[in-house]
Amino acid sequence: MRIITFIFAIFIASISIVSGQGIGSPGTVKDDGKFAASTKQLNQFFRRFNGEESPTDGNVRFYPGDSSYRNVSLRKGFLEILFDNQTSSVNQNLKREFIDSVLSSVNPKYLNFHRSGWFAEVQADFMFKGKRETATLILKLQAEGLGYEWVIDKVSFPPFRNIFNKPVGDSKDFLHPLSHELGFMNLRRAFQDSNSPEAFTESTFTPDYLTLFLYEMKQNNIRYQTVTDVKFHFFQIEGWYFEVHQFNRPGFNTGWLISNLVKLNPGDKESIQKYIYDQN
Repeated sequence: MRIITFIFAIFIASISIVSGQGIGSPGTVKDDGKFAASTKQLNQFFRRFNGEESPTDGNVRFYPGDSSYRNVSLRKGFLEILFDNQTSSVNQNLKREFIDSVLSSVNPKYLNFHRSGWFAEVQADFMFKGKRETATLILKLQAEGLGYEWVIDKVSFPPFRNIFNKPVGDSKDFLHPLSHELGFMNLRRAFQDSNSPEAFTESTFTPDYLTLFLYEMKQNNIRYQTVTDVKFHFFQIEGWYFEVHQFNRPGFNTGWLISNLVKLNPGDKESIQKYIYDQN
């Protein structure tokens, strides 16, 4: 786990800080405060990333057929302010490379709200057997009827971390291959004599913590309290990963902003996803 954490820390390491900015006319970046740079909603983050919103009035949407729809200069201006330019340390050269890649004249890249390749990570507090505990929930969108819905895909819950510690090697107990000749009477070794019944499962056995979490909730052992943090992970832009987090602070560089950016090498995507999902 320490190795995975260290690798992920290297992935998201970044370097410089730049000041908050605003946009005047499409594509011109200003610091005069005329543009309300706060990206208040995640849907607005999508629109700004794609260049589908007026730079002076967030209530005005651009649609296919509008002269400003996905305008390159407009998108460039928006992308400049969609980064956390105050507290994160995304390398300026990496940021510039990312923006150039997104705005490529040959293969421009856009975000799609309903397409896979992005998901939410939610920290929420629960009461579990009289103690307040924080769970990490991974949520994703899925089609439902004529629309979409958010569903819980994975949970990481500290009290469950040491429930299943399957023994390996010589320390692992087992059922003799001739157990069937005894009518499997020796199952008492797994269900009565052993403190690790998971030792008698197949080698690929993986506990389903989400099912366990929901079971404990249905037994009234887990009670929801509140959400404490939300962030989003994006893999939709080919060759890149970025994280979006909400920043509430004075000034223009606020709202939903890119806080981490990684250029992906072969295998990096799988490593980052494994880290995010397997937080136990």
